[in-house]
Amino acid sequence: MPQLNPAPWFAILTFSWLIFLTVLPSKIMSHTYPNEPATQNTEKPKADSWVWPWQ
Repeated sequence: MPQLNPAPWFAILTFSWLIFLTVLPSKIMSHTYPNEPATQNTEKPKADSWVWPWQ
């Protein structure tokens, strides 16, 4: 039964992953996004203490 011989299938799997890991990341990272994320203010907002009317 030839499907149980792992030699050609392991090589195909290895080469296909090698191609995926070398070609696809450069293609994915080359895309530009129209809206760049804005920087957030690092200053923490001042939290006012609660004023309870019964105390």
